[in-house]
Amino acid sequence: MPETPHIVNDVMTQTVVAVGRDALFKEIVQTMEQWKVSAMPVLEGEGRVIGVVSEADLLPKEEFRDSDPSLLEQRRRLSDVAKAGAVTAGDLMSAPAITVHPDATLAQAARIMAVRRVKRLPVVDDVGMLQGIVSRADLLKVFLRPDKDIEEEVRRTVVSYLFPAFSHAIHVNVHEGVVTLRGHISDTSLISVAVRLVRAVEGVVDVEPQLTGESAGQARPGTTR
Repeated sequence: MPETPHIVNDVMTQTVVAVGRDALFKEIVQTMEQWKVSAMPVLEGEGRVIGVVSEADLLPKEEFRDSDPSLLEQRRRLSDVAKAGAVTAGDLMSAPAITVHPDATLAQAARIMAVRRVKRLPVVDDVGMLQGIVSRADLLKVFLRPDKDIEEEVRRTVVSYLFPAFSHAIHVNVHEGVVTLRGHISDTSLISVAVRLVRAVEGVVDVEPQLTGESAGQARPGTTR
């Protein structure tokens, strides 16, 4: 069977730049500039994540600095107008924070990022304490996996599992993450299963099945149906 997929804990950054709820606006900007980050978790107490403050949360102060928004615009952008007058991380942050647990799969983390339209996720334990941070770039690290490692796993966990009697006759080639399967099998209905299992292997970019054989119900030469 395919191996257990990588989880967030495998790729997350454990050293995280964060600020407390009472951090002042200028301190937040200075910290972002010093560490070259565009967003930071906001912590309370011993390290519980209560929100995230990003460049987007800070920009309204500059946007509304020399303008007086109309009542219509104030109603339409209540949150931005409020942030324009905020001076602490607690008032500027987006809350509650969108987080992920360290044992979540990379696919689950990617789905959260896509649905919630965020670029990074604080990683927290069961009580919300900060464990690390995972970014889009971290999730893409699996595609740096060497082709030979992908090939070995495909042979061991897919080919040998699905085609134990034909594994010696099936050739696996991996180039730039694209897996090609060639050979003859007894039942072509298993091709779609093989493709699905190979796609689940970490680091696989695409699958090109070039397998031949008989379909499940196809009569063999010399037999009748």
